[in-house]
Amino acid sequence: MKDISEFDVDGRRVLVRADLNVPLEGDVITDDGRIRASVPTIEELARRGARVIVVAHLGRPKGKPNPDYSLAPVAKRLGELLGADVAFATDVVGKSAQEVVEALQDGQVALLENLRFEPGEESKDDAERAEFAARLAALADLYVGDGFGAVHRKHASVYDVPALLPHAAGRLVLAEVEVLKRLTETTERPYAVVLGGAKVSDKLGVIGNLLTKVDRLLIGGGMAYTFLKAQGYEVGRSLLQEDQLDQVRGFLNEAAKRGVQLVLPVDVLAATEFAEDAEYEVVDATAIPADRQGLDIGPRTRELFASKLADARTVFWNGPMGVFEFEAFSGGTRAVAEALIGSEAFTVVGGGDSAAAVRRLGLPEDGFSHISTGGGASLEYLEGKTLPGLVALER
Repeated sequence: MKDISEFDVDGRRVLVRADLNVPLEGDVITDDGRIRASVPTIEELARRGARVIVVAHLGRPKGKPNPDYSLAPVAKRLGELLGADVAFATDVVGKSAQEVVEALQDGQVALLENLRFEPGEESKDDAERAEFAARLAALADLYVGDGFGAVHRKHASVYDVPALLPHAAGRLVLAEVEVLKRLTETTERPYAVVLGGAKVSDKLGVIGNLLTKVDRLLIGGGMAYTFLKAQGYEVGRSLLQEDQLDQVRGFLNEAAKRGVQLVLPVDVLAATEFAEDAEYEVVDATAIPADRQGLDIGPRTRELFASKLADARTVFWNGPMGVFEFEAFSGGTRAVAEALIGSEAFTVVGGGDSAAAVRRLGLPEDGFSHISTGGGASLEYLEGKTLPGLVALER
């Protein structure tokens, strides 16, 4: 992939596909991590005299304008981070976008409205996607792909537009790919992976692929209960995917065959209900009462997981260990994060809820070697899948 230093951008219109898909409560951004991660590329281009046109998506507005998913609050926050006004277009390729782009001066930045307000962005129809991509490309002279969180999507702004313009990868995408290559090609051992989150089904491919690469696989979060059930244990009312039990038994057998340590919780916080103030008790993971549900890993598991990470040289973590949004059930996620912070390993937080948890729990982001901006993209890369957005940048 080419990088932006290979292009003379002075006075040229540069379309930057960023990932600004941040959580909002009303028009208040509750986590600006992705915006901050996008700043270095935008800032560099502006400093070099480019007329920067940023495009991004937010949420799932289903191909039509929806004020609940407007990028207007993002434009304001981006301007604050850049220390300069960011012009905002109220449409994507319409009159407002054309006027805003036309008014840009060298070194200025504009943000267009949510790409997903246009049906062509996510269309499965190649012709419809191509038509929208052509209108988007007509706004610019160059394309920079820097939205790592979207590179696993075959969307117009990710896959089709780079074919229409001279293109390069932004700083964020290059950094993410370098990290993922280190996790897959030049990995220092012992190599440990910690997976959490709600569902085993979300991570089938990545678990299968990682079992051929890692030394230790630690399983927490809601998905752990399907593993415990697959071993024949009672999990009460804990989250369970009955249809994945055979698949999980296959993973357990494969791990044993390959000599991979597959580490499961030994105790959990078993609650009476799914609520922030629910009563709970610490119970053995092999004996969860029938009327309770596990909402976090217990203290012995936290110690066990920390011990399995202590001598690792490479650690990838994706998915919380419990319902970290509830203070009472955030301890397991905090314990894993702190084990990584205290480690001398190359530590990667795999985006999504894990990255959100780091920030929500007030943990130092520089305590990790890398915090990814793309949970789904990272997992698909580790699964061995081809990512359309990276293919487009390599053409």
